[in-house]
Amino acid sequence: MQSATSLPMRFVDGCRYQLRLFFTALQFFTRIPIPRWVGFEADWLQHAVRYFPAVGWVVAVVTAATYALSAWLWPQAVAVLLSTCAGIYLTGAFHEDGFADVCDGFGGGATAERVLQIMKDSRVGAYGAIGIVLLLGLKCVTLASLPSGSVVIALLLAHPLSRLAAVSLIRCMAYARAEGKAKPLAQQMSGAEFLIAMATVALPALLLVLLGGMRWGALLTGSLAALGATLCLARKFLSRIQGITGDCLGAVQQVSEVAFYLGMLAWMPIS
Repeated sequence: MQSATSLPMRFVDGCRYQLRLFFTALQFFTRIPIPRWVGFEADWLQHAVRYFPAVGWVVAVVTAATYALSAWLWPQAVAVLLSTCAGIYLTGAFHEDGFADVCDGFGGGATAERVLQIMKDSRVGAYGAIGIVLLLGLKCVTLASLPSGSVVIALLLAHPLSRLAAVSLIRCMAYARAEGKAKPLAQQMSGAEFLIAMATVALPALLLVLLGGMRWGALLTGSLAALGATLCLARKFLSRIQGITGDCLGAVQQVSEVAFYLGMLAWMPIS
């Protein structure tokens, strides 16, 4: 029979383990330093993917705060650009680099083997350079076209939601390479882990709607646009390379984020 003191200790140990997983994800996806006590074990990386959307909230708060502060001093377009710069700096352009690699690989590769080979090359080609310029331009123009008060909400929701979109591919698709830096993250997720990832997006989003910061129509159209972008990319990945890579996950995050902004903007004129 377990002692009365063992249950609280097990609860504390469980919370500490979950914190370690969150900090592992935070360290992998951002430049933010983590506490020394966290440590590292190789298998934590596979289970830390449940907190990928939670890391999105961290990025969202930084980008939204940067926008809000900048908007006091400069026009909305400048504030949006500074917010985008803050997000890129915070993540080390991790996801943008993945999107550029996917543009190069899928644009220049005729076979699955060639696509994977091109994506593994650290150099950025014409497809990647053109793709990332157009993507960042579209992101900034779309955010700058939203009502000023809606930009903060858009940033707060799009970052975690787009990371959940990437996590959904980890749940549903196989890793296309025999090995790779992102393979520990892209192992099969359990149902419980995916529910945790969903909850870290759904519960705060619901709270924002209930508090009046976001209207249901904008949330729905943005989410549907992000879902459509994710499904289109997933179908392309499956047909071309029979799975996903870390670069594919980065591309999904970037494209679904922009799709969310576009969905919100499409709904705004008829609100």
